[in-house]
Amino acid sequence: MRIEIWSDVVCPWCYIGKRRLETALSDFAHADEVEVVWRSYQLDPTAPRGESVSTLEALGARFGGPDQVRQMLARTQEMAAAEGLHFGDASLHANTEDAHRLLHLALDAGGASLQGELKEALLAAHFVDNRDLGDHAVLQDVAVTVGLPAARVDAVLASQEYADAVRADVEQARAYGATGVPFFVVEGKYGVSGAQPVETFTQVLARAWDDSHPKLDLVGGGDAEACGPDGCAV
Repeated sequence: MRIEIWSDVVCPWCYIGKRRLETALSDFAHADEVEVVWRSYQLDPTAPRGESVSTLEALGARFGGPDQVRQMLARTQEMAAAEGLHFGDASLHANTEDAHRLLHLALDAGGASLQGELKEALLAAHFVDNRDLGDHAVLQDVAVTVGLPAARVDAVLASQEYADAVRADVEQARAYGATGVPFFVVEGKYGVSGAQPVETFTQVLARAWDDSHPKLDLVGGGDAEACGPDGCAV
């Protein structure tokens, strides 16, 4: 069973939603048969490349000033803490296209498992350690730490490789009708918008699994005469 997740590496609700999905999967009997693939989405594709400012400053200009943003961030930190995440106080606002291109590299190089490791590492770097994900040196360090070859990472960062894949992901999100992230698509059939409660993920996992593994409705009971592996009783 495949779950595709559209998110950004600087989206707090994406990190919180990730943890809630993981909690649901921890109690899902078929979790070892679930593949999670991360898709690209940029909250601010217009952010200048190679330049970073504090999240407080960037959001303050859009949401009523720094005091309003401090209240928003405090609420987000509280919600994150409930999921075992401890956000730092000095995150940076940056263009995330390069981070997404590396996530596509990870998927190609090591499959969904390696991509998942990189996604977690990038989220932690931004929210927990407050590192600058617009800085190529930071991206290179994070990517190499999870096992990507340094030479390939450098080559991707020095080019526009996978930029088309990032754009394709964004276009697919729009086609699905996603207006924000996180946005989860299960088996290409069920959409879940936002960092929903664990119970919602539990329900959609069970429903998608049952749909893809239908059970026969046995009519008439199972005690009529029949032949089995030991022969036929006559």
